[in-house]
Order: sequence, then C-alpha cells, then structure tokens
Amino acid sequence: MAAKSNFQVVPLVEVPKNDADFYTSNRRPVVLIVDDERVIADTLSIILKKNGFATLTVYDGKAALELAKAELPDLLISDVVMPGMSGIELAISLTQNVPECKILLFSGQAATVDLLAKAREMGHNFTTLAKPVHPKDMLRRISECLEASDHIPDLEPPPRQHAYPLQ
Repeated sequence: MAAKSNFQVVPLVEVPKNDADFYTSNRRPVVLIVDDERVIADTLSIILKKNGFATLTVYDGKAALELAKAELPDLLISDVVMPGMSGIELAISLTQNVPECKILLFSGQAATVDLLAKAREMGHNFTTLAKPVHPKDMLRRISECLEASDHIPDLEPPPRQHAYPLQ
C-alpha cells in the first residue's frame, strides 16, 4: 500500500507562467538546480523554464561543482540533505569559487537545522526554504535572491571567463 503524501500537489498547468518579473534584460538568469530526488529537481526545472530562466539540473553535489566549472550560475537552488556532499557543503564551495552566485537551500528534514548552524558558525548565512514549497513561493524567493544581488544582468551576457578551480 502506497504511503499517503501530505504534500499539496499543484498541477503544472496551474503554475504561474511568466508571473515573475525577475530581470529586465534579454539575458536569462542561469539557475543550477541540485536535488538527489530527481522528480523534484526535474519538476523545479520545468517550472523555472516556464518562467523564463535558463536551468542546469543535476542530482548530486559533485556533479553540480563540475557543471559550475563550465557554466557559472547566477543562482544555486539545492536540497540540503543529500548523499555524499550536502547542499551546505556545495553552497560553501560554490560561494568560495563563484562569489557572485546567490544561494537558495531547501529541505524537508530536521537534520537541516544542525547543518545550517554549523554553516553560520563558519560565517555563511544561506537563504532557506522548507519542503514542500508551493511554486509561487519558490518563484518569490528566487526573485528576492536575485534582486538582493548587486548583479544586474546586462542586455548582452558578459563573456564567461574560466571558472575558478572548484574543490
């Protein structure tokens, strides 16, 4: 017997389309999505693409670091608790090597509190969301993260320089 989910299911047709006015240029912000639950990562990618973002989707922290070497993301959205490299370890490594990348972490596990406390002790204060999150709330938080940036995308994307070597 399948376990009953207490998550609100939002059909993709009900997800806001182009509801976000996140940027004013022709350059689409690049969002790196990382979650070991493929359905979550893939669904989030679909939602963001419908709202004008360019997305890169991977399912573990090490793959995310490799991808970030080739494509410098504007925003990382990552699950916190993942096998291997946690989302917090990923976020710390990414901010050390790509400081202009904004970070948005989300998790549905209680273990997140301890991991975030350790990160704060190290001087990192990441924006977090609790799972499950409604698509409208996720889009709002993405907007807030990108607007908090000193980075305002140009009409033409700047030439991508080689990324710093990521650990």
